[in-house]
Amino acid sequence: MGPWPVQGCSPVAATWHCSREDLQGYKCRLLESLALALPALRVEERSLVINGRMSEVLGAVRNESSAPPPFLMAGIPGLEDKGSWLAIPFCSMYAAAILGNVVIIFVVVTVPSLHRPMYFFLSMLAVTELGVSISTLPTVLSVFLFDAREIGLDACLTQMFFIHCFSIMDSGVLWAMALDRLVAIYNPLQYRTILTSSRIAMMGLGIAVRSVIVISPLPVLLRRLPFCRSNSLAHAFCLHPDLIRLPCADTTVNSHCGLFVVLSTFGLDSLFIFLSYVLIVKTVLGMASKDGRLRALNTCLSHICAVVVYYVPMIGLGMVHRFGKHASPLLHSLMANVCYLVPPVLNPVIYSIKTKEIRQALSRFFSLKKKSELK
Repeated sequence: MGPWPVQGCSPVAATWHCSREDLQGYKCRLLESLALALPALRVEERSLVINGRMSEVLGAVRNESSAPPPFLMAGIPGLEDKGSWLAIPFCSMYAAAILGNVVIIFVVVTVPSLHRPMYFFLSMLAVTELGVSISTLPTVLSVFLFDAREIGLDACLTQMFFIHCFSIMDSGVLWAMALDRLVAIYNPLQYRTILTSSRIAMMGLGIAVRSVIVISPLPVLLRRLPFCRSNSLAHAFCLHPDLIRLPCADTTVNSHCGLFVVLSTFGLDSLFIFLSYVLIVKTVLGMASKDGRLRALNTCLSHICAVVVYYVPMIGLGMVHRFGKHASPLLHSLMANVCYLVPPVLNPVIYSIKTKEIRQALSRFFSLKKKSELK
């Protein structure tokens, strides 16, 4: 037997021939260059060097194959070539959402007359809306502004965690606001003694802890699954219903866990909101004065609008994910964008227009600012 694996071939050609089935082309060429660079070594020494390098390359190939591929985020289907134009309305909506909610928080914190339970809950709602907006902002702008659509698995799971966590907090705060309206109408004389600042703080902490606890298993369960199917997402951000269809393994546990999260948070919150308004309507109908009934219902109008703005798109998106597998990708994209972009924009507007105290505080704040600038 000759010194080379294949008789009649050069050392480089023999090495190339024997490794073609196992290595990618560029790695084979790397080995070929290595063989050409070592002409002074004996055949046995050169074979040891090449075999050692082949082991390293094969190890790299195995590591690459075990790493999950990056996900490809989607913009608006059919409008991919107009991403720079679409960035204008998206940037405008994010600017309005962030500015509006920051103003609401600032006004509630700085105006002493708004240090009441209703407005503390409103500031909590603004914080959660701000969290949802900031969670989706980086990837949405990267897709529409820079056409950067790739996102790694860990980054995607982190974004998914924060989006769903703040969404669950949002739902919990809406239920707490319904409870606030019930106490204010059912027992107005003890309203301040029941909803004290410490109790409101404990309710806010409980809402945050509940959100973190129920959502934490979802990214952990997804992280252990192999992703070897199509890595294309349906949105410009990562959502659990979107990610759960990509693994090439059994996702029954993930699906059941996601359903439990939905029922134990959004389901219970919406049920408690409904029951709160049943009691509110019953209390209002028992009032003797027509003006009193109208005033009581008027205090609930802003909250009812916020509930509708939040839950209608959320239910629509859930129905599309659950039953609209064959629906147009455009419908999926539009529903997700409406669900996570519209409520943070509209809620500050709703409360600024429908709540007299917020309007007065905003007008006083801006008038004082204008006078200070004139001076």
